[in-house]
Amino acid sequence: MFRLRAELKLLNLQIVSKPILFDLDKHFSQLNNEEETIFAYRGAISTEFINNTLFLVEAKLNDIIQKSSTRKKVYNVLVESLQNLFHHVDSPLGDLYGKGESYGLFLLSKNGVGYKITTGNFIRNERIPQLREKLEKINSLTKEELKDFYKFVLNNQEFSAKGGGGLGLIDIARKTGSKLVYTFEPYDENFHFFDFSVVIPEEEQ
Repeated sequence: MFRLRAELKLLNLQIVSKPILFDLDKHFSQLNNEEETIFAYRGAISTEFINNTLFLVEAKLNDIIQKSSTRKKVYNVLVESLQNLFHHVDSPLGDLYGKGESYGLFLLSKNGVGYKITTGNFIRNERIPQLREKLEKINSLTKEELKDFYKFVLNNQEFSAKGGGGLGLIDIARKTGSKLVYTFEPYDENFHFFDFSVVIPEEEQ
């Protein structure tokens, strides 16, 4: 019995003391301070969160964006971003932040160009090469090429499997006309933190 307790104590110590390479609190604070934040959230990503966020942000957009076409574009990209976050999030089990849930973060902010949407989530290391390849391919395409690629992916659904995004990412690039900005930050031995953002240019009145 004593040996079993000792082994359990050692196992618990190893879990608590595992190296964390990425400071999530600091990262979230920096994102909040970089630009004019309109809406910010971090926590469990669920259908309830998405529905509540869309309702709240839509009301905010009606107040702050006068041009209807810009407002509609921001909202549509917001929907795509949150759905992509929900369907492709991983979380370290037993982690301080995830606790077995699907942890992620989301920010909507205003900068000198337009409106920036940022999402962040944990991703397993083995999924990174496939996702990186898709992001780089999307960023390499012209507007017309993106249109053709969207049709191709629509007919080849395996590209959109949980291995790392597909139609949603392409649609975001098409709707914004902007490059997809992303980083993979090392978190621990099994996970990276995937930071993704895109800017919707503000149209002239």
